[in-house]
Amino acid sequence: MFDIDNWLEIFDSIKKNKLRTFLTGFSISWGIFIFIILLATSNGVRTGLSIVFKNRSSNIIEIQGRLTSVPFKGLPDNRKISLEQKDYDLLNRTDEKEYLSALIPIKATISVQSNYTTGDCIGIYPDYSHVNGIKIIDNQGRLINDMDMKEKRKVTIINKRLREILFKNENPIGKTILINELKFTVTGVYEEQSITDIEKAYIPFTTSQLLFNGSWGFTSLAFTIKGLDTNEKNEKFNDRIINNLAEMHQFDPADKVAVNLTNQLRTYLQTVSIFNAIVIFIWIIGLSTLFAGMIGVCNIMLITVKERTKEFGIRKALGATPASILKGIILEAVCITTLFGYIGLFLGIGVNAAFNSFLKNNPDIVELAVFQNPTVDLNIALGAMVLLVITGAMAGYFPARQAVKTMPIEAMREE
Repeated sequence: MFDIDNWLEIFDSIKKNKLRTFLTGFSISWGIFIFIILLATSNGVRTGLSIVFKNRSSNIIEIQGRLTSVPFKGLPDNRKISLEQKDYDLLNRTDEKEYLSALIPIKATISVQSNYTTGDCIGIYPDYSHVNGIKIIDNQGRLINDMDMKEKRKVTIINKRLREILFKNENPIGKTILINELKFTVTGVYEEQSITDIEKAYIPFTTSQLLFNGSWGFTSLAFTIKGLDTNEKNEKFNDRIINNLAEMHQFDPADKVAVNLTNQLRTYLQTVSIFNAIVIFIWIIGLSTLFAGMIGVCNIMLITVKERTKEFGIRKALGATPASILKGIILEAVCITTLFGYIGLFLGIGVNAAFNSFLKNNPDIVELAVFQNPTVDLNIALGAMVLLVITGAMAGYFPARQAVKTMPIEAMREE
């Protein structure tokens, strides 16, 4: 039951020992405050990392032919490795392949009447929309499809930046643009998962191969992979692809220059490993700070009980029961721990909310930062609070329990 005398006694004890109470409360507030900040930092880094890799699929592999750097089986070095249909067919038969596209990129002059610019024009397969996250925006048209490929249609999809330059505020769908003085019909306006924002148009691969590449070969291959969830599997897949290409094009598999293989999954897995190590480190620091706060509570409560041993002896001599003395000490410990714990919790959440608001009001910083939307898991924060309160109660209970066992005459002799 609620006993006003107990609470008056607690407040009187706190009032008489302001410094002791402040030191106890500070260690509690500081521990929970730092724990909340570090927890938010961990979540902010996690969110930032996911956004960075959302800008581009994490399982993309790109292959480009280069020049050999060493002789092989009587063949000289400095031979050009040109990708052909057989390379596309090889990857298309690979079990790990998800989406695959050959690419023919060119720098082109793109114009509509007096509006013109220089940008990228890339011949692609329809699968490339999945590889690079290409999506039609605002219901403006459609993507390149299989019929465009089959009939070698002179159609194109353009990005928002190119639309703004060529058409201003007009709807470009169905209109004609010139790509290197050749007429193409705009069938869609797109956006894609890319960190660049340059003028770019996509056209069917077969059309690009016919008009810009002499109906032969292509520049690079881009594809997504599945089922490679570890670095070991990923590296074995890379080695297998290089060995197959080396056999078909007759170059040394150990020649690291002949074929450029860019594996986004490798970068992603390495980054995730580093991130996990950072998160573990942050948790260790946070828990250590929280533990330091708990140790501080225990030490100060031990001193408190030691200072009040004589008082306990007098109270027992006047008829106070050990249970009532224990109850008062535990309530005091719980009261101080809860009050200052909530102060630390409130300040931590407040600082985190203020910083989150700053990031939202400064989008330029958000775009560059690998630290976004720091949040606090309230369940974990409250769990830390409960742990501190329990620690405070135990920190008061055990030394007080020992003190109340002392005979009143002995307790009153304590200095």
